[in-house]
Amino acid sequence: MDKLFLVSFLGLLITAYAVAGNMLYDNFNILEELVEDPFWISERGGKVLVNVDSFGAVGDGVSDDTEAFKKAWNTSCSTPKSAFLVPPGRRYIVNATKFQGPCADRLVVQIDGTIVAPDEPNDWDPNLSRLWLDFSKQKGVVFQGNGVIDGSGSKWWATSCKKNKSNALTIDSSSFIKVKGLTIQNSQQMNFVISRCDSVRVFEVQVSCPGDSPNTDGIHITGSTNVILQDSKIGTGDDCISIVNGSSAIKMKRIYCGPGHGVSIGSLRKDNSNAIVTKVVLDTALLRETKNGVRIKTWQAVQISQIMYWNISGTTKSKEAMKFACSDTTPCSNIVLSNMYLEKKDGTAETYCNSAQGFGTGIVHPSADCLNSHDKGYILIDHNENNAELAERNGDRIIHTEL
Repeated sequence: MDKLFLVSFLGLLITAYAVAGNMLYDNFNILEELVEDPFWISERGGKVLVNVDSFGAVGDGVSDDTEAFKKAWNTSCSTPKSAFLVPPGRRYIVNATKFQGPCADRLVVQIDGTIVAPDEPNDWDPNLSRLWLDFSKQKGVVFQGNGVIDGSGSKWWATSCKKNKSNALTIDSSSFIKVKGLTIQNSQQMNFVISRCDSVRVFEVQVSCPGDSPNTDGIHITGSTNVILQDSKIGTGDDCISIVNGSSAIKMKRIYCGPGHGVSIGSLRKDNSNAIVTKVVLDTALLRETKNGVRIKTWQAVQISQIMYWNISGTTKSKEAMKFACSDTTPCSNIVLSNMYLEKKDGTAETYCNSAQGFGTGIVHPSADCLNSHDKGYILIDHNENNAELAERNGDRIIHTEL
C-alpha cells in the first residue's frame, strides 16, 4: 500500500476521532466498522418452516391473503427457531397488517415471493392508513430473502401529498434486527422505515420508486441508534436516505443513490423542542443525477453533530451539491468532509452553509470553506480548483424545509 496514502488515511482517522470523541455507542464503534465490515450468515438452516401457503394463502395476485399471513405469523411468532416463509414464484395480496411481538427466540422472516399491497385507495383500512407491513416489538429477528415488497403506490402518488398514505415496510420499537437481500418498491409513501430501534443491520437491500413519485423516501431512520446500512441501491422520488429526530450512531457504506433527493440529515420537529442527530457516517457513496447531493436541513433548536462524509462522488441536478442548513440557535458542529467530488450535471456546483461548523480534508469539491466560518448565510461557489468566490444569499431565503 502506498505509504503516503496510509499515513494520510491514518491522519484522517486520528483527526476525525479527536473531533468526534470516541464515537462509541452501546458497543457500536463506527470507526472500527469502517475498516472491518460485519459479515452475514444465513439464518434459515435448521428452522421450523411456517409456510403461509399452509394457512390458506393462494398467491395468485388476485385473492386476499391477509388472514393467511396473520395466522402463519401467530404460529411462527410463538414457535422458537421458526421461519415465517413467503415462498418464491407467487404474488400475495396483503392488506395493512401489524405483525406484533415479542416473539420466540431466533425468528426468521424469509421472503422469497412477492407481497403486494391493494392498489385501490378506497380498499384501504382507514384505521391503518399510515402503515402497510408493520413489524413491532421484535428482538433478534432476521428478515431475508430474494423477494419483493411492492406497495402499489401509483394511485396514491396521483392524489394526495402525505395524507392517508402508508409506508411499505416498518420496523418499530425493535432491537438486534438484520435485513438482507429484499427489494422494496413502489411504496405509497416511505419505502422502509426504521423507527425507535436499536442495533439494526441492513445489507444488500434494493429500493425502487419512480423519480417523480412524491414523498417516497427510500430508507427513513427516526429515533434509532446503532444502525448500519450497507451495499444497497436506492432510487426514489424523495430522499434516498433520511435520518431524523433522536437518531445516533448511524453508518452508511457503499450506497448507490439515484434517482432521488440525495442523502439527508435533519429533523421533522417544528415546535422548537430539542431534538438531536449525532454520530453519522456516510462512507463510499455514488449519487447519480440526484436532485440534491448531501444535505443537512433542520428546524430551530435541533442539534446536529459529529457527521462524517467520506468518499462521495456523483452528479446532482441542483447547484447546491452540498447543503448544510443548520439551526441558527443551535449550529451544526463537527462536520467532517473527505474525498468528496460532486458536480452539477450541467453547470457549476456550490456548497451552501448556514450555522455549520466543521472542516474538509483531502479533495473536497465543490469547496466547503464556509464550514470554517462563523458567518451565516453564504456559499462558496467553486468554478474550478483555482477560482472561487463568495456570494451572499438573499435574506428571505427559506432554509429550514421539511424533510
